[in-house]
Amino acid sequence: MSGDPSSPAQEPVRDAAPEGEAQASVVEPADANAAAADQAAANQPAADNEARLEQLEREHSTLRDEHETLRSQYMRIAADFDNFRKRQSRDQDDLKLQITCSTLSEILPVVDNFERARQQLNPESEEAQSLHRSYQGLYKQLVDVLKQLGVAPMRVVGQEFDPTLHEAVLREPSDEHGEDVVIEELQRGYHLQGRVLRHAMVKVSMGPGPQDQAGATPATEASAESAEPEGGQPDHDQP
Repeated sequence: MSGDPSSPAQEPVRDAAPEGEAQASVVEPADANAAAADQAAANQPAADNEARLEQLEREHSTLRDEHETLRSQYMRIAADFDNFRKRQSRDQDDLKLQITCSTLSEILPVVDNFERARQQLNPESEEAQSLHRSYQGLYKQLVDVLKQLGVAPMRVVGQEFDPTLHEAVLREPSDEHGEDVVIEELQRGYHLQGRVLRHAMVKVSMGPGPQDQAGATPATEASAESAEPEGGQPDHDQP
């Protein structure tokens, strides 16, 4: 045994191999954990990105809803302002027209007096005719101003009576016109831009008077009886 020097030296070598294998088996779980950790670390950004994407989508949906709400409010406010602007413009036009109507209504009696004077005056001397021409010039100037302001006279004679345009102050029977027809203008009416500036004062027909079966009116029969005394001869002394 003392002559075999290699036997004691080889035994430690054989014992070292199992120890290395044990160390390798101890290292393998650590590598697996590291690999799992690396995989988890690699998957973590993807999960964070998905969560961030979902959050951004929710924020985008919220902002879109807020945008639609604000847009609807803006459209309503714009429409209300446009209606307000139109209403203000319309009210200003109506106020201006009312002031014009009020002012012209005070001038129309002057026009009436000019027309009455023109119908009644009949100048004969040269001086009176010169004065009459001057007066007619003033009247024409006044009428031209009224035309420029949009004033137009009504033409009512022969027209059907319309309470929105005419004011009936007299009614009388008429054999020439039917019922509710204007037969005479007592005071001229005027329009201003489609609005009645002043109603026309008119006389309205009642139509033909009532007739009996013979076709004569009661007033005609009464006058005939009063005109015939006894004997059948008319009495010329009666009025």
